[in-house]
Amino acid sequence: MIHKASPDNAETLTQIALDAKRHWGYPENWIQHWESDLTISPDFINQNQVYVAEDEGEIRGFYALCLNGDKAELEHMWVRPSYIGTGIGKELFLDAMERASKLNVNTIELSADPNAAGFYARMGAQQIAEVDSDIDGQTRKLPRMKVEI
Repeated sequence: MIHKASPDNAETLTQIALDAKRHWGYPENWIQHWESDLTISPDFINQNQVYVAEDEGEIRGFYALCLNGDKAELEHMWVRPSYIGTGIGKELFLDAMERASKLNVNTIELSADPNAAGFYARMGAQQIAEVDSDIDGQTRKLPRMKVEI
């Protein structure tokens, strides 16, 4: 079941984001570098459209839509690693698109982890650019993607 996140979920959501990022095998010092970007605060939950997929009392994934007029940023979309590949990501993505449509959003953009770009492409997102992300002297290319609703 997908429902609105509670500010009390902040710590759990942060842990899911960190665990999901670790799932891709990034070095721990990179995870620490990204920790502030992956931290979900109670205020963030209160100020944005944050929804969780929960089953049997366990939050299995979540997304965050940050609205700006008729556009939105899919700021976060993470699935607990033990549930990656089970369809929860697809359910979350489709829920986000439906919710955005009801909020009169017609364009959603996101910066994808390179490991997740294929998923977003399968869901209908198109790459519109690349964003450089420097870490430990290496430049990573992050796909910048867009979904028209």
